[in-house]
Amino acid sequence: MQVGLNLPVMVPGLDRARMLEWSRRIDRGPFSSLAAGERITFPNPEILVALSAAAAVTERVKIALTVLVLPMHATALAAKQIATLDVVSDGRVVLGVGAGARREDYAAAERDYEIAKLARLEEQVGELRRIWAGENRVAGALRPVEPFPVQPGGPEILAGSLSETSIRRAARWADGIAGFSFGPSLAEIDAAFQHARTAWREQGRPAPRLVTSFWYALGGSARDRLGDYLRRYLAFMGDAVAEKLLPLVTTTSAAALRDALRALRDLGADEVILVPTTREPDEVERVAEIVTAL
Repeated sequence: MQVGLNLPVMVPGLDRARMLEWSRRIDRGPFSSLAAGERITFPNPEILVALSAAAAVTERVKIALTVLVLPMHATALAAKQIATLDVVSDGRVVLGVGAGARREDYAAAERDYEIAKLARLEEQVGELRRIWAGENRVAGALRPVEPFPVQPGGPEILAGSLSETSIRRAARWADGIAGFSFGPSLAEIDAAFQHARTAWREQGRPAPRLVTSFWYALGGSARDRLGDYLRRYLAFMGDAVAEKLLPLVTTTSAAALRDALRALRDLGADEVILVPTTREPDEVERVAEIVTAL
């Protein structure tokens, strides 16, 4: 099982120096991926710009978009941006896509939240692959949308899916799933993995890549820091939701994080991406010690 590490993009105050230092340290460490997710109405940097900066100062790790909310984006522009990131990273991009669940982000992006998002997501993935295969986006255009990705046909595409219904749909177009779990909940993740294996098999496709991620916190103030992080990140759902979910997150010590990673390895995870709750670069070494000892 591989272990990736998210940049702390959802922690306020992530400046240029910290972002690049995190990127370099992740690349030097035992990690498989350097990752980031997308929000619009939040202090995080824009996902593709941030990952381009990370790609420019790294050489080895995969550059993973844990979730790009594709229905918020114009498809051809997204295809061009993702292909450019693949060029900048020399073919290291892994693309996670999802439909999103935040009305304010859709509103800020001037997109209709009420569209059939899962159907639109599936349609857009097909469009991405056709663009990357060289099909003209506009009839009669002199050239297709370029550049083309370094990876032939484009990067691996993972579906940010957890429910059985969304996983069944994703089996038609995705290379695997990239879920998120609060706890992490082993039962929830195991169910998603089982649904994915079944759905891919029913589609007559090779076994899916199984990726999951979760929050964690380390150090003496881990529980307080995690609480602050959840209240801030989940503010759009109301204070009561964060307080209800906080006890579910159990990875607030090195031992708990190690145990969770070992349990997920036993469930058959191909990769786990850890989401930090601090912006301080020394966190990379603390996690690296745990990963190396697995």
